[in-house]
Amino acid sequence: MKTCLILGGAGFIGSNLCERQLQKGNAVICIDNFYTSNIKNIRRLFKYEEFDFINADVRFGPFGPLFDLPKIDEIYNLACPASPIHYQKDKIFTFMTNILGMKNALELATENDCKILQASTSEVYGDALVHPQKENYWGNVNPDGIRSCYDEGKRGAETLCFDYNREFGTKIKVVRIFNTYGPGMNPEDGRVVSNFIIQALKGDDITIYGDGSQTRSFQYVDDLINGFLAAMETDDSFIGPVNIGNPGEFTILELAEKVIKLTGSKSKLIFKELPSDDPKQRKPDISLAEEKLNWEPNISLETGLKETIKYFKSL
Repeated sequence: MKTCLILGGAGFIGSNLCERQLQKGNAVICIDNFYTSNIKNIRRLFKYEEFDFINADVRFGPFGPLFDLPKIDEIYNLACPASPIHYQKDKIFTFMTNILGMKNALELATENDCKILQASTSEVYGDALVHPQKENYWGNVNPDGIRSCYDEGKRGAETLCFDYNREFGTKIKVVRIFNTYGPGMNPEDGRVVSNFIIQALKGDDITIYGDGSQTRSFQYVDDLINGFLAAMETDDSFIGPVNIGNPGEFTILELAEKVIKLTGSKSKLIFKELPSDDPKQRKPDISLAEEKLNWEPNISLETGLKETIKYFKSL
């Protein structure tokens, strides 16, 4: 049995990861401060004897001197607001969560001589000039725009990972997550999949920013968790970064039409101005994940949307 420390474990992706580790028979220590998450996400996990929750802020480390943590075998750092509506609410908080939280997590990983996975993001590529995006692309990121607190915060967190690896031999795994959706999403997180589904279920107009021609690749959460676990199982020589995403590419307009069809909604489409620095194209090249992790996504967009619609109907 492993002891897994999951930072940001009460969030959408974090709670799914906690449950998967518990189902595998591992012990889980979940740390979260509920900045964007909710106790409801992890309430089902308290039935597991090997689940512990600590309410703490990763900026203060090692996650609060009040906590005497046991020996840790694996650390997963998912602690950061991840949707524009939340990470732009307090930009300084977002940036410092990325940087200080990463430093504290790396210190703990170094002390425990354990593997640490950083949940980075496709946003490190910015408004990409290369398509699809490979891991060796350095990106096209605005360093002082409204999204910079998140984009540059995640880039800085990656820098810390690689410097700790070089300086101290810290066992890092850097995973770049592309758009992920599924059960457990916050209905008020402002992400495109949850927005469209909620608007469709309510019969409200579906809001599309820009003309809807911008593209995204949508990954079901179970595929992402499989990618996390596969990355952690690689030997210490493979540190990443590695893209984890679904290479199926859809326009935002196509997504809206799929959601309307699957919900049977009579919602109409309305178009608004595209936000600043919003990427025009986003699609992962996953050849490295296929080679090094023996991983690829298995769940189609239609299948995943059906499960996600079912989840939102239940709320």
